[in-house]
Amino acid sequence: MDKQALGELYRMMLRIRRFEEEVILLNQKQMVPGFIHSYIGEEATAVGACAALNEDDYIVSTHRGHGHIIAKGCDVKLAMAELFGKVDGYCRGKGGSMHIADARRGVIGANGIVGAGMPIACGAGLAAQLEKHRRVVLCFFGDGASNQGTFHESLNLASVWKLPVVFICENNLYAISVSQEVHQNVRNVSKRAVSYGIPGYSIDGNDVLGVAETVSKAVSHARDGSGPSLVETKTYRWRGHSEADPVYGTRSREEVEGWKEKCPIKRFCGYLSSEAGSTESELDEIDAAVQIEIGEAVAYAQASENPHPAAALEDVYYGSRAR
Repeated sequence: MDKQALGELYRMMLRIRRFEEEVILLNQKQMVPGFIHSYIGEEATAVGACAALNEDDYIVSTHRGHGHIIAKGCDVKLAMAELFGKVDGYCRGKGGSMHIADARRGVIGANGIVGAGMPIACGAGLAAQLEKHRRVVLCFFGDGASNQGTFHESLNLASVWKLPVVFICENNLYAISVSQEVHQNVRNVSKRAVSYGIPGYSIDGNDVLGVAETVSKAVSHARDGSGPSLVETKTYRWRGHSEADPVYGTRSREEVEGWKEKCPIKRFCGYLSSEAGSTESELDEIDAAVQIEIGEAVAYAQASENPHPAAALEDVYYGSRAR
C-alpha cells in the first residue's frame, strides 16, 4: 500500500476508537440507552479484514459490531443516531447498538444472538454463488460462538457447497467472562477448519496489515469459487463484555494492562512513523479530523427526532400484513 492507503487504514482505526470512546461516555450519561459492547482494542481486525473487500461484498456482524460496520464504510452519523434510538438512524432507531444494518454498504446486519450470523452468511454466500456475481461474505464471530452448533453446521454447509464465505473468529480470549482456557480444549480455533477440509489460519489480530494480507488470501480463494476459509485473529477487548460489566471482573488488572501495551493503533502509528514516513503532525491531523467527525455525529444524533409511537407498528411483517 502507498502512504495514502496506509493513512486511510489509520484513520479508520481511529474512527472506530473515537466512536467507541464517545459512545461509552454517552452511555454513562444515559444518553445512549441499552447495552453497549465496546470494540476498543480489536480495531485492527475489522479494518484489516474489510480492507480486503470490494465495495459490493458483504459482511455479517455481531453484538460487538460497531467496528465492523464502520470499517465497511457505514456513516458514523447514521450509526450514532441509531444508538440514540432516533428516526435518522440506520434502522430508524429500532435496531439499536446490536442490530445495525445497511444493505447499500453490504452490511447484512449485526446480530445480538451469539453465533446466529453464520447461517445468515451461508445464505448470502449461496445467493452470491447462484447469481454468479463473485461477491464474498465476511462473517465475524467470537471464540465463544465457535462452540455453538451454528458454527459447525455453517462451516460444514459452506464447505460442501463451496460457498464464498470467509469466517473470521475474533478470539479475544473470553466468552463474556469465561476464559477460552475453560470453554475449549483447543488453543487455536482455526484447527477446527481441518474437520471441514477448508483452509484455517491463526494470526495476530492486532496487526492490521497482517490481517489484511491473510484475509485477502481467503477472499481470493472464495471469489475464485474454491470455497470458504476460517481465519482466527488473536486479539483482546479492553472493556468488560458490555458496559454493564466490570473491566476487570474475572480478568486481572495485569492481563488487561498488558494487552493495552499491544494496542493495535499505537503499534500501527509506530509503523507509519518508521516505515511509511508519516510525521507526528500528519498523524495528529488525522486524529483531529476524526474527533471532529465524531462530534458532528453526536450533534446529528441529538438533532434527530424521536420515533413516533405509531412507528412501532411499521417495518414489522405481521403488523404490515394485518393492515
